[in-house]
Amino acid sequence: MSSPFVNELRTGGDVVRVGGGNGVVVHLRVQAAELWDTIRVDAPSAASVGAVKRAALQEFYPAGESPDEFVTKFRGFEILDEDQSLEDSGIRDGSTLLLSRRRRRPVR
Repeated sequence: MSSPFVNELRTGGDVVRVGGGNGVVVHLRVQAAELWDTIRVDAPSAASVGAVKRAALQEFYPAGESPDEFVTKFRGFEILDEDQSLEDSGIRDGSTLLLSRRRRRPVR
């Protein structure tokens, strides 16, 4: 199965793969608001939102950033329970997640 068209828009580099479990694979787009960058992520629908968040942060910030400093948003709303699976959170194939810092940082 090919990835949805939305995942091909302005995404560069390799696909980040989360988990190795069996089942339905969800093709996502994850955007980092402050970086103005986007990556493609493939994850099983049973994978947690937090696992996708950590994998994306590792790709966006290789030197390391605390996942607690970021919120994950879907359709404009923060996902409060990141231990929920993608499926239980309503995230489907072709969805876009937004990662944003919890608190705004001053511009220097």
